[in-house]
Amino acid sequence: MRPPQKTPPGKALPPPKRGRRQARTAPAAPANPHPARAAAKGGREPQRIAKLLARAGIASRREIERMIADGRVAIDGAAIDTPATLLTSLKGVTVDGKPVAAPEATRLFLFHKPRGLLTTERDPKGRPTIYDRLPAGLPRVMPVGRLDLNTEGLLLLTTDGEFKRQLELPSTGVERVYRARAYGNVHQEQLEALIEGVEIDGVRYGSIDANMERRTGANVWIEMKLREGRNREVRRVLEHLGLEVSRLIRIAYGAFELGDLQPGEVGEIAQHQLVAFRKTLKGGRE
Repeated sequence: MRPPQKTPPGKALPPPKRGRRQARTAPAAPANPHPARAAAKGGREPQRIAKLLARAGIASRREIERMIADGRVAIDGAAIDTPATLLTSLKGVTVDGKPVAAPEATRLFLFHKPRGLLTTERDPKGRPTIYDRLPAGLPRVMPVGRLDLNTEGLLLLTTDGEFKRQLELPSTGVERVYRARAYGNVHQEQLEALIEGVEIDGVRYGSIDANMERRTGANVWIEMKLREGRNREVRRVLEHLGLEVSRLIRIAYGAFELGDLQPGEVGEIAQHQLVAFRKTLKGGRE
């Protein structure tokens, strides 16, 4: 895959190149007794408002559900109380009193997260977050999954909350690849046994393809491939094997690799590459 256009930290992101849009044929609307669907006259298929707002980049679907519960989302001035409200567009929808713009094309960015940054928008303790390092001119983006404070490497950022959710789900089957440096002694046979998964303190972790790359003194370098993103999963699995992790780097997420992206740099994936990638996901594009 062609390497993404890179933007170093502190630099403004250049505007995206826009290509000609492909015409799409709308699918035939299935019979549905819901009154909101029945009322649609030859228009787009109604969808849940939480899904539409996520695709518009307002927030993740889970966060939008919280916003609705707090009365922050309204239609024609009237607050709604359920994320299951069906709409064909966001016309008349406001969040915190501000109109919601129509969704634009999904954008995907690669960010080389340095150590010492939290993967969150703000921290109550005032610690630095990834948003403190993102370049000026970047649109509103949401991280795909999380890298903990001391984990570095590839973090995907997207403008589309629904796409974010799709990438995070284990059922989508997107592979994550990590390199870990750890102190201690482990054998390749122990690593190969992880392909069957492992249970730690009552938590079952799925299949992990782990291989020892090399030894450097008392340390070992291990590559690990997995298809779920549980909190601190790699660290917990290696600690379960008696190792002490001193460095953890994510080097790939699906078809996208860290490559030569430097800490703090951002690269954008071209639209044609993004479209091709979405077609490879299990279930395709929602």
